[in-house]
Parts: sequence; structure tokens; C-alpha cells
Amino acid sequence: MTIQNRRLNRPATKDDAATLAQLIDIAGEGIPTWLWAKSCAKDQAPLDIGVERARRSEGGFSYANALIEEDNEAPRGMVLSYAITEAPTEDPDDLPAPIAPFVALEKLSVGTWYINALAVVEGHRDKGTGSRLLKAAEDLAVLSEFKTMSIQVYGQNINAVRLYRKLGYE
Repeated sequence: MTIQNRRLNRPATKDDAATLAQLIDIAGEGIPTWLWAKSCAKDQAPLDIGVERARRSEGGFSYANALIEEDNEAPRGMVLSYAITEAPTEDPDDLPAPIAPFVALEKLSVGTWYINALAVVEGHRDKGTGSRLLKAAEDLAVLSEFKTMSIQVYGQNINAVRLYRKLGYE
């Protein structure tokens, strides 16, 4: 018997780095590509920088902090979440304008389980993928003994705001 449309949330691996870089760029509405472009060597594409960062085992944007939902082995989406146990050391005034508010808010999120990014592949939106991934991150928080979640989103990202509010986030 063949199982059709099997959905699975699984921890990401280093082999998922390219998928994670693409999905983090979706979640960040192109800001990651813009930032990565500033770090590119002469013949390097911005996505290459994202893939390198996703392959790291440390840092916030790391495969080690990501869960991927698959459908018949094709990615449907991902959530990047982790504990914030220390305030970021960067001074928001020294960061590019689109990033500074997020770092400032991260400083207020110490002691929480932080949803850094949630992205769903186009064609799989409005089918529960984001809700399932967010629930999986909440389960990780509980397993890690965190009672408070934090999430940040641009107010203009209406679909994300709608999802987070529907799930009880403010």
C-alpha cells in the first residue's frame, strides 16, 4: 500500500541548507538576500552566503534550530526557533535599518522560546502547514521548559499576522 501526501515534521540537517536559505528569504521577504549580497565575494551569489550560514551548527540561523515539514519528501515549509538566553550583543544603531528593530526586540525576548522565522512554500499556504510548524516549535519550547514564546513580524506581512493572531499570539 502506498501512502499519499504523507506529512512529516523533521529536524533539518546540513543537507537542507539550500532549502533553508530559500525559505528564510521567503520568511524575511527578501531582506536576507539583501543582507547576504553585502557579504558576497566577486563571483558569489547571495543565496550561497545563506546556504553557508544555514550549514553552521551554531548561531540563530542554523539547520540545528530548524524543523521542516515535508510532503512526499518535498519541503512544504520550515520553522526556525530557539531559546533566547542572552541579549544579542549587537547595537541596533549599528545595524541596517530593516534589521535594527528586530535586534532591539530580541533584547526584550530574553528568557523566551523565539520563533525566528516561519515560511511556507507557495502552493502549500492556507493548508495548515504554518499552524503545524508553529505547534511543533511550541512543543520544543515545552520540552525545553520554556513557558513563554516570542515572535516578531512586520505589520505589513498580513498573512503572517493573521496566522499568529489566529493561534493566540499578540
